[in-house]
Amino acid sequence: DRMHGVAQFDIPTGQQKKGAPGQPTYTSYFSNTLCELARQDPTVVGITAAMPGGTGLDNFGRFFPKRTFDVGIAEQHAVTFAAGMAVEGLKPFCAIYSTFLQRGYDQLVHDVVIQSLPVRFMIDRAGLVGNDGPTHHGCYDLAYLGTLPNIVIMAPADEIELMRMIKTSWAIDDKPSCVRYPRGNGFGVEGLNALFGYSLDEIPGPSDVSAIEVGKGRIVRRAKADMKIKVALLTIGTRLEQAVRAAQLIQEETTDVGVTVADGRFMKPLDKDMIRQLAETHDVIVTAEEGSMGGFGDHVLSFLTNEGILDSTKCRVRTMVIPDQFIEAGGQKQQYDIAGLTAKHIAATALKALDRHGLALDVLSNGPAVLAGEAPTVA
Repeated sequence: DRMHGVAQFDIPTGQQKKGAPGQPTYTSYFSNTLCELARQDPTVVGITAAMPGGTGLDNFGRFFPKRTFDVGIAEQHAVTFAAGMAVEGLKPFCAIYSTFLQRGYDQLVHDVVIQSLPVRFMIDRAGLVGNDGPTHHGCYDLAYLGTLPNIVIMAPADEIELMRMIKTSWAIDDKPSCVRYPRGNGFGVEGLNALFGYSLDEIPGPSDVSAIEVGKGRIVRRAKADMKIKVALLTIGTRLEQAVRAAQLIQEETTDVGVTVADGRFMKPLDKDMIRQLAETHDVIVTAEEGSMGGFGDHVLSFLTNEGILDSTKCRVRTMVIPDQFIEAGGQKQQYDIAGLTAKHIAATALKALDRHGLALDVLSNGPAVLAGEAPTVA
């Protein structure tokens, strides 16, 4: 694990050039929350496949060395090993990058899901990951996990939601569960308050947050009731920040469009009541996610069409996903701009669905330029 990922360095001395520290990473929030749960619950164990540093289980291992298991580069074994632990009454947290969990898919199906074993999959590096490029992008887990029955799949929009979802996963004891989260840093107090309406003086610790009701989404911002035209931006994961910014762009460009921003939180099970209400009260729903086709947006659309909800409403639905291509190495901001998943793209998609193509083009052309070579970051 040492020297696995090396920053820029001075060639004569080998001294690495590290930037100024930012907000704590999602990985560190996972690690600290798992440590807190392990202090309360002696059945909690951590499993990794040769990535203790990358997944944060190195920190967990310092406190709980006898409850930390590195199986080497053998994701298939990690999954089956976790299944065996669950059979014996332990609570395994199997921390694997999204791209590497693909290797253990057969074991996940046969050894975990079919047997309904409560293995907790902590899926790090979900979405586009920056300079590690196509081999490490976590684009496909929502699609390949979403086909399976009897599994809970959730994705946090921020660091507080991540801690809550880890606690939710810990409490689920009758089926497997997955929490997918990105590479990068949390938003910090100022970002959380400004973007999502928190009223925080400091970031709460793992012991200060509670689990989330399974399958329950949330409305982050509600369109004004007197608006004749209403758009709903429905996301899962950390695209929520870009949806909030997209709502601001739409409001700047129009005077008659109200915008609701909703956080789906769960892909399985969907919050069907919330989605139905959005479809019945809005002219457009735009879904956005950090994953490929076949994920959250397709699950939402399948529900709406199969229930006949779109038959009796005027609502138009658009789904935004990582495009059907491999996106090369670069900064995460640059990659999401290439993928068409930034605030300006979300706003333009909503305006086009309202047949306001001119405004959509204005939003795209006036959107902030994204430069190549940026350091990896969440948004």
